[in-house]
Amino acid sequence: MEQNSREKEIASLVSKVISDYDGGKNIDTTDIYNKPDRNEVIDIINNLFFVVYPGYFKDRTYKTYNPKNEIAVMIEDIFYHLNKQVFLALDFCKLRGSMSEAEREEESYRICSAFIEKIPVIREYAETDLLATFDGDPAAGSFDEIILAYPGLIAITTYRLAHELYLLNVPVIPRLMTEVAHSKTGIDIHPGATIGKFFFIDHGTGIVVGETSVIGDNVKIYQGVTIGALSTRGGQKLAGKKRHPTIEDNVVIYAGASILGGETVIGKNSVIGGNTFITSSVPSDTRVSIKNPEMEYYSAGNKHVKEEIKQGDEWFYII
Repeated sequence: MEQNSREKEIASLVSKVISDYDGGKNIDTTDIYNKPDRNEVIDIINNLFFVVYPGYFKDRTYKTYNPKNEIAVMIEDIFYHLNKQVFLALDFCKLRGSMSEAEREEESYRICSAFIEKIPVIREYAETDLLATFDGDPAAGSFDEIILAYPGLIAITTYRLAHELYLLNVPVIPRLMTEVAHSKTGIDIHPGATIGKFFFIDHGTGIVVGETSVIGDNVKIYQGVTIGALSTRGGQKLAGKKRHPTIEDNVVIYAGASILGGETVIGKNSVIGGNTFITSSVPSDTRVSIKNPEMEYYSAGNKHVKEEIKQGDEWFYII
């Protein structure tokens, strides 16, 4: 095929794709300058970690002799960039309806002021989460190791930050923040969940905590746990309704457990065993487990062995 005909073919293909953007689909918008910027939100999260855990997450942009001066500059930087992103996000807020540009400017400034004021409270909760992690994990060598390396603390802290914006009715950005943490850690905590102090996630991969979940103080959750909705068949009709469980204080939930339903309450001091499937409430001070499956062991020479296979130095037996 000659170069000229290839260029015409490519031009035709491009034209067909471009013309599809005029089809009225919800995904057709090409206005990239009036929507929250994911990369800028990621930068805001990173800078917020610098403020929550000073001395652990460095920013080499600023050079000051006094660390508190550096934090002050960082807080102003966060305010500026967050204000810009909240202003853009308010255009998508169903709760507020249509707002003029001046109204959005005033509201975004108010929201950012209220959020920055909450940072000491967020740090208070982060301290309890750190203590719970150190106390609950014998493999933790130090607080430094937990802050720098533990995915559970990263996910929880990001949730704590996003939750305050969620409470201020900021659209898009809180969910974007927790999904950034989800992509990093494999832990999916909706910013709308309500979670008490001393929250400890051990390992964490595959954990899901739904929007209307309520979790008390001193709760410990292992990998693969789902705190979810029993059914989402109602779609948007279920928005705003309690769809996810309540976990009371001092509960331990072991790996692979699924706890579902808005009316499900796990009473305080209970222990939920691994791989359990719970759709109704559990009283306080209760241990829930599934009966161990019956296991059979076979060895060479056993009459049930149909075939013996050697791989390397190991023998495997087909029953």
